[in-house]
Amino acid sequence: MATQIGRVNNLRIVKEKEFGVYLDALNLGEILLPKRYVPAKAKIGDELDVFVYLDSEDELIATTLVPEVQVGEFAGLKAIAVNSVGAFFDWGLPKDLLVPFSQQKNVIEEGQTHLVFVYLDQHTNRIVATSKIDALLNREEPPYRAGDKVDIIVGDKTNIGFKCVIDQRFWGVLFFQDAFRQLRKGERAQAFIKRVREDGKIDLSLQPVGYKKVQNILDDIINHLTENGGEMTVTDKSSPDEINRVFKVSKATFKKALGALYKDKKILLSKGKVTLL
Repeated sequence: MATQIGRVNNLRIVKEKEFGVYLDALNLGEILLPKRYVPAKAKIGDELDVFVYLDSEDELIATTLVPEVQVGEFAGLKAIAVNSVGAFFDWGLPKDLLVPFSQQKNVIEEGQTHLVFVYLDQHTNRIVATSKIDALLNREEPPYRAGDKVDIIVGDKTNIGFKCVIDQRFWGVLFFQDAFRQLRKGERAQAFIKRVREDGKIDLSLQPVGYKKVQNILDDIINHLTENGGEMTVTDKSSPDEINRVFKVSKATFKKALGALYKDKKILLSKGKVTLL
């Protein structure tokens, strides 16, 4: 399999030097892994998982550090510098990630977080990124059904909710009423498909859809009660923030779950307290 620039590759050590080891990168020749990244007791013949990129001298180099995003992926990153070339983002490597001015959807300022897509410039072999991501998403028909669990990256906040990248492939919308906690741009989270509209647009929820979300919390409540001597002070009168802190659900879902447990005679509800029966 060909070695890919901008991705993690499994490469074999073929030479040892005082300043590091050389790895067989197949189609890319031999690549240096500097000494500070070489694992203890590593020797010729060992295979290592390394990220391959161009250093500040535009020379191919390997590292055992894994950046927050690789070539072909979306991520929310923070701009740490802006100069005449473009904006530079922290992505977890010594060499920052460049978004050239020509690849900026809107003017990027230092300190801002933006959703970007990382790609390999075919002319220079440099890893760069773009914030012009709309055309890179929704290229196929969504394969989802209501209730499917997905990975999301939170994007821009709108007047109705948050735009989110779903599974690195689609745009979706997380309405405010379906986001029961504070979210920050660039945050990664798990969500659930609420519905796929006829026009292909996707609605999301941070909780399982329908009564399933109530069922999922029932055991959590019972376990919490059991671990705390059969009583708890988190009730249907508690604040949404307290309920979310303890059970990671909205107040509405928590109240439905308490109602179901009370109906099944598994708990007793009293002022300021829930008791396990």
